[in-house]
Amino acid sequence: MRQRTIGHGRYELQPLARGGMGDVWVGHDTRLDREVAVKFVRFTDGVPENEIVRRFVRESRITARIRHPGVPAIFDVGTDDGKPYLVMERVHGISVSDLLAQEGRLSVAWAATIAAQTCAVLTVAHRESLVHRDLKPSNLMLEPDGTVKVLDFGLAVALDLAGMSRITRTGQNVGTPAYMAPEQVLAAMSEPRTDLYALGCTVYEMLTGQPVFTGQTSYTVMNKQVGERPEPVRSLRPEVPPELDALVGELLEKKPEDRPGSAQEVYERLLPFAVEVGPIPGVLTPPTVWSPVRMYAAVVGHAFAGSAGVSERSTGNAADSRRTEQDERPGPGESGPTPSRGRRPITRDELEEARADAGELATQTRYREAAEVLAAVTERAAEAFGEADDEVLTVRLELANVLFEGGDYHAAAPAYEKLVAYLVERDGHDSELAFRCRAQYAECQARLGKTEDAVTVAIDLLEDLDRVYGGADPRTLDLRRQIGLWQLAAGRHGEAGSTLRRLLDDLVLHHGERHPTVPYVRDLLAGLREN
Repeated sequence: MRQRTIGHGRYELQPLARGGMGDVWVGHDTRLDREVAVKFVRFTDGVPENEIVRRFVRESRITARIRHPGVPAIFDVGTDDGKPYLVMERVHGISVSDLLAQEGRLSVAWAATIAAQTCAVLTVAHRESLVHRDLKPSNLMLEPDGTVKVLDFGLAVALDLAGMSRITRTGQNVGTPAYMAPEQVLAAMSEPRTDLYALGCTVYEMLTGQPVFTGQTSYTVMNKQVGERPEPVRSLRPEVPPELDALVGELLEKKPEDRPGSAQEVYERLLPFAVEVGPIPGVLTPPTVWSPVRMYAAVVGHAFAGSAGVSERSTGNAADSRRTEQDERPGPGESGPTPSRGRRPITRDELEEARADAGELATQTRYREAAEVLAAVTERAAEAFGEADDEVLTVRLELANVLFEGGDYHAAAPAYEKLVAYLVERDGHDSELAFRCRAQYAECQARLGKTEDAVTVAIDLLEDLDRVYGGADPRTLDLRRQIGLWQLAAGRHGEAGSTLRRLLDDLVLHHGERHPTVPYVRDLLAGLREN
């Protein structure tokens, strides 16, 4: 069998499988004496792309923040011969796609149990601003003790929103047609409720034994995802409870805003059906054989049975606490924090040193550490030099940018919003830097799934850009393109078509047919016409 060694001899590998996004190898970590799985990103033309490698490493670091028993632990990340790889926990079991091939369809209890566990993982991931983007039965692994592992976060997340259109043009598939939400098909955009649509497709298949939509080509399936209503689950399997049928229908709504509001909501609605699961011969260990995982879960379930539940605040992570603290910081015109007694004022040399340290960490894609360094000096600098000081505003901007690059959009959004207020107070409403921060704030809202809010903010900004720079300015044209994409993602197809048609006319008028955005906008409009 073909073998290879990577990581300076640390990992001894054997090939396991090939997927749409990369190759999977299994092997042995010789340093820690444990099994591992290693996934390599595959480049379609065989030539590594530096930007994809950089994004892969960055997003893998972010993905490693997910601490949940339903996500395989990430042990290491690196490159071998220019190809990025991810080293993770080896998972044993059967994929839900293979289980469906074996069983045909699953019981209501098992479908709900698998889906509810998946929702528990998505709740944690979405709280960290992570969207899977390729959730499907083959990425759900059922272990012998009945627990579910959600696979491929590290690979799917690496292809982030900012680069999706470019990566798609190179031939790299983003998402799987049978599980792609309309906003993925039309605008190559994903948000938390995009994962809920994919979950709906998966639950539909577990209950009925067939995909929501089929077709002779991927193109046909994607068109159906955008333009056709699925046949209700109960029309194919009448014994499915009406409440579960209704939930699947809501998950498969074309507009994200019409789907359930969160994975946690879906989890709570699935729980009543996730009871009394039966045996699956050859797949699960018998219930009489106690596994450590079942023992652990049984204690937790017994201890909290009948309680009112644990509040989200009490289960939140450190990032949630930091967000709350940042949200409560005063804006311009408000009274600032009282300097701690005895705390020595920060000097400009110390501030510059902190910025340099953070910049070096960011260069290494260690964004969380960079944010911690900047956050530690931001308020001290404001106390020492005042909010209108150039260096104070610069460090606030660097903090917001590091939070954004690190994927912490929950914290980045209020950071940009407050920075806009400070900049407008100092430089006036038409500050170019304030414009840029407003655009970043809108982008944060979109990535958090608040696409309607993003459109509202962007339209207000567009009026100012058009007034200050004119309609032919690249900043104005780029924002119009982004608004069209967000309108598509929000399911506002009529408005998106109008926005994009006017944009195309102006692009051709001012810059000619050779402008690089022209073919992209034409493709978007063609997709709208076909659906």
